Amino acid sequence: MKFLHTMIRVKNLEDSLKFYRQLFDMKQVRTKRLDDCVLYFLEDENGFQIELTYNDETPPGGYTNGNAFGHFAFAVDSFEEFTKKLHSLGYEYLYEPFDLDGKGSMIAFVKDPDGNEVELVQKVVWD
Repeated sequence: MKFLHTMIRVKNLEDSLKFYRQLFDMKQVRTKRLDDCVLYFLEDENGFQIELTYNDETPPGGYTNGNAFGHFAFAVDSFEEFTKKLHSLGYEYLYEPFDLDGKGSMIAFVKDPDGNEVELVQKVVWD
């Protein structure tokens, strides 16, 4: 068995495509038109996919996240480099990078254009 993708509905397609393509270097691998929406599949270098669903009729305020979904998580090699990229694209952290209680990782959070939280994890090598 293989995990295929995670789907999220998006209000502003261009903003969401920019966020995932530019900030996380995801590539659009396919698009599929259905009766009431278009599906945009984005993939990272390891084959993880996010399906952005753009409905023909989107609620005026966008979509409301339930209380069951928490966040996506991506690994970063360097928060220093990621922070430069984040700011150059006009984005800010929701929570700045911090040490996760000495457990060997630094984490931070950003929000995508639709308010979904994205966790960033940098494994720290201790000398």
